[in-house]
Amino acid sequence: MNDIEANLSAILHQMEQACRRCGRDPHSVRLIGVTKQVSVEKIRQAAAAGLRCFGENYVQEGIRKIEALSDLYLEWHFIGRLQTNKVKHAVQRFSWIHTLDRLSLARELNKRAGNLGHRVSVLLQVHLGDEETKGGVAPDELEALFDEAQAMEWLEVRGLMAVPPYFEDPEAVRPFFRNLRQWLERLRLKASHPERMTELSMGMSHDFHVAIEEGATMIRVGTALFGPRTNRA
Repeated sequence: MNDIEANLSAILHQMEQACRRCGRDPHSVRLIGVTKQVSVEKIRQAAAAGLRCFGENYVQEGIRKIEALSDLYLEWHFIGRLQTNKVKHAVQRFSWIHTLDRLSLARELNKRAGNLGHRVSVLLQVHLGDEETKGGVAPDELEALFDEAQAMEWLEVRGLMAVPPYFEDPEAVRPFFRNLRQWLERLRLKASHPERMTELSMGMSHDFHVAIEEGATMIRVGTALFGPRTNRA
């Protein structure tokens, strides 16, 4: 068993324990391996160990890896800030966009998905906390963005995503995760298809167990799976 295989096994065990603590089915949570600055070889090792979902922060880096791993059946999620001029490529290569945070981006995603003739699954990224460096729509603007996005023909709004402030104590992040879940519940009441509006992308390497307890359906784990990042990928 290599390090990545062992790490994956440990993470899956922790996920199962967190689900059992709150009475959830472990299969209700999807593990996304965050591959920013992770080599293709390491991604192959994770795939060989059974992981199928991977998340990239940069479109060009993601495209290179997706092409290099095209012989594998993998699901790719875009989890970084998405520039409007990269939307065309993102829609072509990624199954999920986690970071829809403004109306102009929604319109461009809808346009490009329409050109391809297929709907794209998106999550609305919500800005929780007061960190200016992090993206996301402000909570008081979330409902307006949701109303516009869910009316677009080629967008499938599936839920919410957030990158809360970092705290050494994972319990300190719990209120942010709970807040995001409450927003999802609120938006589902006005969703055209509430049965599809079910996803919560939240929780990373050090706090994913708390995120699961608060309702996460997708957790984004990089360091705990692949080890510390390097500057080469």
